[in-house]
Amino acid sequence: MSVSAGRSTPGPVRAFLGLGANLGDRLSNLRAAVRLLSEMAELEIVASSRVFETEPLGPPQPRFLNAVVEARTALPPRGLLQAAQAVEKALGRVRGERWGPRVIDVDVLTLGGEVVDEPDLIVPHPRMHERGFVLVPLLELDPDPLLPGGRTIGSVRLESTGITDVRLYAPALVPTG
Repeated sequence: MSVSAGRSTPGPVRAFLGLGANLGDRLSNLRAAVRLLSEMAELEIVASSRVFETEPLGPPQPRFLNAVVEARTALPPRGLLQAAQAVEKALGRVRGERWGPRVIDVDVLTLGGEVVDEPDLIVPHPRMHERGFVLVPLLELDPDPLLPGGRTIGSVRLESTGITDVRLYAPALVPTG
């Protein structure tokens, strides 16, 4: 089932993508993902959060580097998911164990005011409000992001997100100014 709030304008909308990597040269992997995204038609990378290091969820594995990028895009939700998956594939992502280690992860967090609920695509990302490694970089770019279920950042219990385990690692992936 796809539920959509619809777009108020036919042109590009603001989208946020979450990036993560914990295998290989993690910072280079994040930078390569941003470069590949920025080379895509119908997708303009506008800004990036700083890069943060976080403990992994799931099985024992190396620490992650995480960031969020803001984009402007006219892609529909499924098109944006396909773009994210194309970047993962280009950088050698192998889907294996859930929450397992990865060269790169590119998640669609929000896409304008779109609300999508399909088996392989949920927008806004269903667990983003529970994860400090998403919230900390996202809040650098948007102080009041669209959260699942119409939640606001003020309604989130930040201490339960692991927000205190998010450590600054590197500057933004996209130069500002």
